[in-house]
Amino acid sequence: MDFASVAEFSIARMAAPLAAAEASRTAPGAGAASDRGRGGRLRRSLPSHNQPLLRQLRLTLANASLSQATLDLSVVVCTYNGEHRLPKVLDCLLAQLGANHLAWEVIVVDNNSTDDTAQVVAAYQQRWPRDIPLRYAFEARQGVGYARQQAIHLARSPLVGFLDDDNHPALGWVAAAYRFGQAHPQAGAYGSRIQGDFETAPPPHFERIGAMLALTERGPKPLLYSPKQKILPPAAGLVVRRQAWLDSVPEQLSLAEAIGFRAVGEDLEVVLYMQRQGWEIWYNPAMRMQHEIPASRFERDYLLKLFQGIGLSRHRTRMLSVSAWLRSLITLLYMANDLRKILRHLITYRGQVVSDTVTACELTMYCYSLVSPFYMAQRQWRQRWRPPSPGAENRSKAPS
Repeated sequence: MDFASVAEFSIARMAAPLAAAEASRTAPGAGAASDRGRGGRLRRSLPSHNQPLLRQLRLTLANASLSQATLDLSVVVCTYNGEHRLPKVLDCLLAQLGANHLAWEVIVVDNNSTDDTAQVVAAYQQRWPRDIPLRYAFEARQGVGYARQQAIHLARSPLVGFLDDDNHPALGWVAAAYRFGQAHPQAGAYGSRIQGDFETAPPPHFERIGAMLALTERGPKPLLYSPKQKILPPAAGLVVRRQAWLDSVPEQLSLAEAIGFRAVGEDLEVVLYMQRQGWEIWYNPAMRMQHEIPASRFERDYLLKLFQGIGLSRHRTRMLSVSAWLRSLITLLYMANDLRKILRHLITYRGQVVSDTVTACELTMYCYSLVSPFYMAQRQWRQRWRPPSPGAENRSKAPS
């Protein structure tokens, strides 16, 4: 037995009694009844002064065995050229409240940046708290879907929370994410309550398309997403159960690569795979978050290209929840419905489909949804017959 194995075994034995006490204290439904052992005798919970010791032991165990999920939560920040955006996200994570009893980590996945993102992370690592690991990983395959895939394999906890570099979690986000995961063991994924932080005023009628820019407001109570409603949370602020991802999501996602100028729909593809395997998908309003949206995201050209990509991706996300033998029929029904929406939009809004940005975006999405089956068939054919790129196996770098 090598030194690492001996260290892991010894630390596990030391941490086990403390971990058991903490687990019984924080288990879902734990309360007055759970404080009594056999015979009704009062059972003392883990003293607060022992919590830092337990957390440190678990972090040491995680470092000794990188392949095991030994922490409570991994927070992943996926970034591309985020040297100016990352500091605010990391500062929000540094300021988290109510997470002192948790053993958690932060992983920054650099998605092939060409700026000083790596140097920004290195500077934060120098002054980062030692009991909350800050790790850096590099993913050379362009696309946030690839970055998230790598993060799932790197994470050392059963729960993995995803943030983009323009997402600013509220002070209790980490604690709320962990509590919800403990209280809902059948939840494969659950999304945040996301409000916009706008650099400039959005275009008129923006509320009709806000959800497409990862803004989510579904009220103050938790909500279980029904598979019949075809509504799901975005990946920004999404927490997933790592095992649900590993059991449900294939290594190669159809929508991981860009459609037009950026990847779209890969987050829905992931969540749909989980939902199809029977995992519950939830909205958790206790996980509050601000999504910083710069003025450039409200420019007409940007929005039209975004909605073009959303439309082209729709056939794939629609068919994931349909049985294979029904897909031809359902495709025709969806195309007929898209055509109906186009005609209704033209009749209802007339000249506004040109003059109004939001109305033009909606029409663009309907039109490209109509041709999505043909686009996705061509895209899958190209992916199937495309030779692998040289050195594809070395595109990802180990975390630091």
